[in-house]
Amino acid sequence: MDSRQFNLKSIRPEILSTTINDNMSADERFQNLVLRPTIKFQNDLLIEVFKNYITKHKSVFYDLSLEKRMDYIENAIQKDMKLRNSMKGMIIGIFTVEEYTIYIKNSSALNKRMMNIVKERLLSHIQLFEKPELLTAV
Repeated sequence: MDSRQFNLKSIRPEILSTTINDNMSADERFQNLVLRPTIKFQNDLLIEVFKNYITKHKSVFYDLSLEKRMDYIENAIQKDMKLRNSMKGMIIGIFTVEEYTIYIKNSSALNKRMMNIVKERLLSHIQLFEKPELLTAV
């Protein structure tokens, strides 16, 4: 195993609840073995990217109800191609070459799985997207 491949695989968190069996589709196997650990590893970065996205879009997010905030996250992930492509790049960028060759064979379906996982991660961390408190001089 080359050093890049070894290093990439070694930094990913192990997800103990992952089950792999013979009845799984290739896409589901890829999701559980590659996408989930990679996205978990990139979690903090993805959260910061979304915080920046909120700021860049005039912070309207902060004025929304919890339900509308959840819709906002879902819409941003589904419809904002710039955000979507940026996040996909952060995930794909830490694939091994072998994983990338598997990914490109069915990228459309895997992108859907990838962005659904990202959306669920952002939704589960919605409490981190509170309006930052401004410090005032005393």
